[in-house]
Amino acid sequence: MNNQVMTTKEPAPLRRAEPFPRLWDWFENMMPMDVAWRETAARTIKVEEFTRDGTYVVRAELPGVDPEKDIDITVADGLLTIRGERREETKDDQRSEFYYGSFTRTLSLPSGADPDRVTAEYRDGILEVTLPMPEPATEPTHVPITRTE
Repeated sequence: MNNQVMTTKEPAPLRRAEPFPRLWDWFENMMPMDVAWRETAARTIKVEEFTRDGTYVVRAELPGVDPEKDIDITVADGLLTIRGERREETKDDQRSEFYYGSFTRTLSLPSGADPDRVTAEYRDGILEVTLPMPEPATEPTHVPITRTE
């Protein structure tokens, strides 16, 4: 057997620092624009839910919308619903990966959240909705037992 190591004098191909944009470009070009899962995924609002100082907080990513004209928030039957629309600004020779159109997200509220005291604030593309939570009972309640025959 020959134990020689083969070497080439050609330089190694250069790698792009960010391979994923090219991958996504390829994927988008191969898939038709009306694929149902792409449309559904584009209309989903990304949210964070947490409790802060006795308040239930929902933060939603909503860049590029006017909160006074484009967002509607409702609370009914233990559900918080955020609806909105991002309007398209067309330009000549444009390429856009942004989603334009209507979107909605409905979340179940934790038990005890007070829908009459809901507030919302929009800053830097983030919508923050807050609902006060009731104070937890400090002492357990004793329940008497009645004996029946």
